[in-house]
Amino acid sequence: MSAIAPTLQAFFTERLTRQRQASPRTIASYRDTLRLLFCFAQQKTGKAPSALEWDDLDEPLISAFLEHLELKRHNSARTRNLRLTAIRSLFHYAASRHPEHAVSIQRVLSIPPKRFHKRPMTFLTAEEATALINAPDRTQWAGRRDHALLVLAIQTGLRVSELTGLNCQDVKLSTGAHVRCEGKGRKQRCVPLTSTTRTVIASWLAERNGKPDEPLFPTRTGRRLSSDAIERRVSTHTLTAARRCPTLTNKRIHPHALRHSCAMSLLQAGVDTTVIALWLGHTDIRSTQPYLHADLTIKERALALLPPQTVKPGRYKPNDAVLTFLEAL
Repeated sequence: MSAIAPTLQAFFTERLTRQRQASPRTIASYRDTLRLLFCFAQQKTGKAPSALEWDDLDEPLISAFLEHLELKRHNSARTRNLRLTAIRSLFHYAASRHPEHAVSIQRVLSIPPKRFHKRPMTFLTAEEATALINAPDRTQWAGRRDHALLVLAIQTGLRVSELTGLNCQDVKLSTGAHVRCEGKGRKQRCVPLTSTTRTVIASWLAERNGKPDEPLFPTRTGRRLSSDAIERRVSTHTLTAARRCPTLTNKRIHPHALRHSCAMSLLQAGVDTTVIALWLGHTDIRSTQPYLHADLTIKERALALLPPQTVKPGRYKPNDAVLTFLEAL
């Protein structure tokens, strides 16, 4: 067995789990990235993953792997950069344990992230959100579950991982109704519920009749819904809603678009961006700035403040003092 294996094991058990106390989602993401990398290296070098050396994982191979992700696996530039982050984290850890490979490791660490074009932010208008919420067939158990899930997601702006992680005990429907969730970095936050959302969730909890530590939105077998399952449900209900609201036909609606819709509704209602950042669980208020760019109504209000093009440019001249006195009487 090569020197990579014990370093890889220590990276997950010591660095990520004990020292950084990384979340299970982060560990799973790093695990999947390195598994793809070692399988790719095995195909290129003919060596088993346990026999690979640090010199085998050099800069040309890592660059070829990143290119493989984009061309063969059709990963986006964002996903490619995310995979590179996991690789860089491992190599940073390896640099202190294997100084004899410092040059090779440094060349890998010098691989830059790839720039990409940011897509326009997708969000639902009030009419589109209503059509999507009403799309599930509420005569069936799954339809009532999906209806409650969509209502909660659009009103609270929870991430998909936060929705799937909710338990029955995380919803409080007494005075000051709210939902408590754990977001990125294990940060917990409470999001208040409107009267409409409170009524829908109360009805679902009564039908759900689950134990406090059981998932709020389960599958038919009682297991926790996965992120992929929610994405499929959103896509299915979007197709149904598009029959009543044709504007949905040309929109790519995904679960994160429901989060965007919540933020945009708060912004258009005049809520301050710092409050929106707290609502969404953003660590940095700069994460909320893209919503300002996506909101056309804010730009339209700014445009309305400009003078019309028919007005001739010139300096402002106050009225005559006598006329100003007479007009003020």
